[in-house]
Amino acid sequence: MKLTPFWTDDFPRPSNLPVAAELPSETDVAVIGSGYTGLSAARTLAKGGTNVVVLDRETIGWGASSRNAGITGSGIKAGMQTIFKRYGEEYGHKFWQASLEMLDLIKELATEEGIEFDWHQKGELGLAYKASHVEGMKARVKWYQEKLGDNIAFVPALEINKGIGSVAFYGGVFDKHGAGLHPAKLVFGLAEVAARYGALLCDEAGVYKIEKEPNGFILHTVKGVLKSKEIIVATNGYTDLLVPKLTRKVIPVGSYSIVTEPLSQELQNEISPKDYVFWDSKWFLNYFRLTPDGRMLWGGRNNLSTTLDLTQSAEKLRSQMLRAFPQLESVQITHSWTGQLGLTFDLMPNIGCEEGIHYAFGYGGHGLHTALYLGREIARIITGEIKNSPFMEIPHRTYFFYRNKPWFLPYVVSYYRIKDWVS
Repeated sequence: MKLTPFWTDDFPRPSNLPVAAELPSETDVAVIGSGYTGLSAARTLAKGGTNVVVLDRETIGWGASSRNAGITGSGIKAGMQTIFKRYGEEYGHKFWQASLEMLDLIKELATEEGIEFDWHQKGELGLAYKASHVEGMKARVKWYQEKLGDNIAFVPALEINKGIGSVAFYGGVFDKHGAGLHPAKLVFGLAEVAARYGALLCDEAGVYKIEKEPNGFILHTVKGVLKSKEIIVATNGYTDLLVPKLTRKVIPVGSYSIVTEPLSQELQNEISPKDYVFWDSKWFLNYFRLTPDGRMLWGGRNNLSTTLDLTQSAEKLRSQMLRAFPQLESVQITHSWTGQLGLTFDLMPNIGCEEGIHYAFGYGGHGLHTALYLGREIARIITGEIKNSPFMEIPHRTYFFYRNKPWFLPYVVSYYRIKDWVS
């Protein structure tokens, strides 16, 4: 079993990806972070004629953008019912529409930019982990239909086997928006597109100091000094102390995954007859799907730590997988890995400007579509194409007790474990 991400083993970074050996002396916009957020911003900026340099302390696309499950769909982390209650119907509809535009943006990258990333939108099936979760799912379906006019449907337990080869669940919710893709192909393809439009990609160029000047900033990196008129911080779950005010806004959380060896076609058809993507209804949820080459990918956040032992993590995830799919008992696990997501206190993405530095992060595990969209939003704000974003207009919650060390996460873990037990 390899303790490295499956996706980049399956599709390594292209050898011809144009990465600059040296930094230029200056640029219009410096983007810190080369995941979906940063590269989407760079694509938008460079396409419009803005000089942009993308900086990463690791290699291009190294973080969660090449480590996630490749599962996406509608909505954002906080949940639409919570969003409507918290911000009102007007903003609720704005955020819902934005989530649909996020999916359109992914499709645009395939149709207009020609990126091949194994996109398939067959729908998602959210699964009731306990019988007591069924009524809540039915209420959610009714709310979506009444408030959003969205055609999601409750699937009773007697019909669940039409979409999944498991008897471990008590019903589910089908959502046509759910989709799967190959995250490494997407992030490397997006890097190639940004470079094609003129963005300069600089990896292994970690920024360790930023100085404010009257007309911009000086960025001190391990590859030299760069002057820039504007800065975008796009580091999400890997945000460090470079800009202390931003560190307070986002909490790094670990998410863990395994994949099996390729399954027989017969087993694939049994497990996922309609090629859905899946998630279950626990607070510490599991998400899973078949990969494009027919493996079972199983992931989850059973502990919020970013430093779990990957062998022990694989054992826990495998036992969860076998509860749902005992027919995989003899199938080998080939990879176990982790990536860091960024969590905010209000579970909403954050986009804004602090001390003249623009930022977009805090996707809470929904970053595949959200990050691409907010990267584009922040770029459009910088160029003046749009004046504002609803994600900027809401307050971004912080608390006095968090600066950069999330000492409270073990208590949060215990709280949600109890909620899973009593729900």
